[in-house]
Amino acid sequence: MSDAAITVEDVTYAYDGRPAVEDVSLSVEEGEFLGLVGPNGSGKTTLLKLMLGLVSPDEGRIELFGRPVEAFDEGERIGYVSQHSTDRDRTMPITVREVVTMGRYPHTRFGWLRDRDREIVDEALERVDIADLADRRVNTLSGGQKQRAFIARALASEADLLALDEPTVGVDADSRDDFYDLLDGLNDQGITIVLIEHDIGVVTEHADRITCINRTIYHHGDTETFVESDALERAYGSTGRLIEHDH
Repeated sequence: MSDAAITVEDVTYAYDGRPAVEDVSLSVEEGEFLGLVGPNGSGKTTLLKLMLGLVSPDEGRIELFGRPVEAFDEGERIGYVSQHSTDRDRTMPITVREVVTMGRYPHTRFGWLRDRDREIVDEALERVDIADLADRRVNTLSGGQKQRAFIARALASEADLLALDEPTVGVDADSRDDFYDLLDGLNDQGITIVLIEHDIGVVTEHADRITCINRTIYHHGDTETFVESDALERAYGSTGRLIEHDH
């Protein structure tokens, strides 16, 4: 297998005997921005969890940064923003700075922060443009601001890979556009991004490559080829359509 950020080889995974992902093979190169698309219930989230080692395949092999996923022990290199992350911390009295500081814990001894750790936290807050929110409680933030806090936490951990599962659900249009501009900038800096997004137009605008799945792979390749192919129609059926954006 390769030295790619993620390599998936002949992977199958089933819930209660019903395949959610079947005979899937793909790779995600370091520095790539991959969009993962498919209809509801198509196995997108399952595939992402398999890639990150959050669930184990029934068949096949997966590697993270050249190591078997089950043996990968550098979790600080992975920043995962799950589908319902904006629902968290509604009542917990925790500040944005405290959330971002959590990203440093894998690098500290017994949770003791050094001056350099605090500098990295400050830099992460600046990179996602929420330094002015550092002392705000997370439960007072908008959905888009929360997502930036979670991204900052991943940056503070010095993550090489960001995995995002529909990160802008419930986020207003302007904040969503700003959020994807942020992801583009982070990708330009060399961070690998794997994104699940229901809006096909957003994915085709921002991702370098696209994986289209409905239990099995219908397309894995560059965005232009995906747009020109019939993968969307085959994966989605008659309901599949490409949404165009003027931004």
